[in-house]
Amino acid sequence: MKIVPIASESLGVRSLSVYIEVGEDKILIDPGVALGPRRYSLPPAKIELERLEYTRGRILEFLDKATTIIISHYHYDHYIPGANYDGKHLFLKDPIRNINKSQRGRASKFLEDKRGYEYADGKTLIRDFKMEFSPAFPHGEKGTRLGFVIMTMIDHKERMIHASDTQLLNKESVEWIIGKMPDLIITSGPPTYIGYMKNSWKTGTNNINRIILETDSEIILDHHILRDKRYPRFFEELEKEPLTFAGYLGVEETPLEAYRRELHKIENGEKIGLPFNLE
Repeated sequence: MKIVPIASESLGVRSLSVYIEVGEDKILIDPGVALGPRRYSLPPAKIELERLEYTRGRILEFLDKATTIIISHYHYDHYIPGANYDGKHLFLKDPIRNINKSQRGRASKFLEDKRGYEYADGKTLIRDFKMEFSPAFPHGEKGTRLGFVIMTMIDHKERMIHASDTQLLNKESVEWIIGKMPDLIITSGPPTYIGYMKNSWKTGTNNINRIILETDSEIILDHHILRDKRYPRFFEELEKEPLTFAGYLGVEETPLEAYRRELHKIENGEKIGLPFNLE
């Protein structure tokens, strides 16, 4: 199994897009990318816009060669609405059941001209490998208004779970993961940068540590947690140090959104130190 992380916050954009090759199958999970429209009351900095354009092009390149597309939910950082999905086998989060109003509307528009798709929630497929989709789980804490997401497990010599935006904050999704005993988990960390989510740090570390202790899985942790400058400290509280997408690829982490204030100051000519290079 070949795994290629494509886009995420550690690579400078909002995304959790991953490309996987399993034999002849070329699978692209969550082919979307976005930027936070406002952070610290500021719009995206110039370098964020440049990174967005570059990354969107990169995702479209992988979309072109993929045979199977999986969309875990209908937030724009997880799919590109106007992209060409013709000739692809689409596995989609059910657009009718376990979905909030906003995502239902987006899903309906997305599916207007689509063919060759099926709803994935809870399904298992056997090819030359096993691909299993979770039931719909909350996008974060139980009772969240952000809707639901599905996870994807691919089992071929090793077992990988793409846990998308469960954020590992609800008990049911954590137990589903543990029950599958994965070798690798690719997932969003909790959104600790949001003020009212003050309990997400403790809940997130407790749940991730439970997964590590019960499965000994390797973890690639990115997305929401990388919007918080304190993410290295969060990683230190875990039983096993995770990798980000950037770390997995062996490149420098560039969590641009977390440093948007500093990026705007640099654009205005101020000399501001950053923990990463902008070149």
